[in-house]
This record gives sequence, structure tokens and C-alpha cells, in this order.
Amino acid sequence: MKLLLLGNSGAGKSTLAKRLIGQQAIAYLSLDLIAWNADVQRKPLAESITLLNAFVEHEQQWIIEGSYGNLVKAALPYCDELWFLNPGIEVCIAHCRQRLWEPDKFASPEAQQATLNHLIDWVSTYESRNDEFGLQCHRQVFDSFTGRKQELSTVAAYALAYASFVKHCESAISSSINEV
Repeated sequence: MKLLLLGNSGAGKSTLAKRLIGQQAIAYLSLDLIAWNADVQRKPLAESITLLNAFVEHEQQWIIEGSYGNLVKAALPYCDELWFLNPGIEVCIAHCRQRLWEPDKFASPEAQQATLNHLIDWVSTYESRNDEFGLQCHRQVFDSFTGRKQELSTVAAYALAYASFVKHCESAISSSINEV
């Protein structure tokens, strides 16, 4: 399984990816890790794509998630399936308010909390932004992909997609056991 998750900040991409992986031997990549330098400056796109290519070439199974339209587009030729998490701005804002401390991104819970208002302002402009993080770009990436894909527009749809994914994984494990 090689799955891409795309959507607005707060859509639930990281949470869903980690839930899908559970205890399985599936590699995980948050595009945040390859998009930014340690000094909080955006890496050049070519450098991020080089890191992305190294990841997909090294891992047999993976889930990659992020809101970086350009990086998701670069990963499309390698994926088996694309999920567009698009639950609406209000759900994304609610998720941002509920977000637990992310120690890989912030030195403390207080440092993360200090960025919340800025994050919410940014998330709320999703439909009007014309950059790689906006709905227009995400819709273009999703619509142009000709492989297996699904748009998940409610949290309930996430649960159904999760159940289908687990069933698929159980089938694949059962098949490989029967082959032995």
C-alpha cells in the first residue's frame, strides 16, 4: 500500500495516517519534515522532491500526508491511492483547537499554543488561497489524478475509509499467509 493523504491544515491527515498505520510495518512521512529547514525556512522545492524520491524509492509500503500540493503532485506517480481530506473549514479549525502538542514541531505546548490564532486565520483562508496549500491547487491535484482516489468530506467518511483500509490489510495478510 502506497497512500497519499492531501488536505487543509487541521483536516486530520496526520491523525488518520497514524491511525491507519497502527502497529503495521508501513513507513510514514509527514511532508512537513521534508519541506522545512531546521531554521524554519522553506527548503527549495527541488531539495524537498529529492528527499521525497529517496523516501518512496526506499520504502515498500508507505503513507505520506501533507498540504503541500507541489510535493503531493510529485509523489502521485508512486502512489497506489490518493485520499483528499476535505471536511470543510469549520471542522479543520475545530481540529486545530483540539490538536495535542506536537513535540517534533514545537519546543513546548505553550509555543504551539502561541501560533494557534495565526494557524486558524490561515486555515480559514483555504478556499480563497491561490498557493499550493489552497483548495484550488488541492482540487486540481485530486481531479487530475487518474488512479484510485477518494474525496472524504466528513469525519464519518474517514471512519468508513479507515474500515475499508483495515479490511484490505487483513486480506493482504491472509493472502500472504496462505501463500506460505
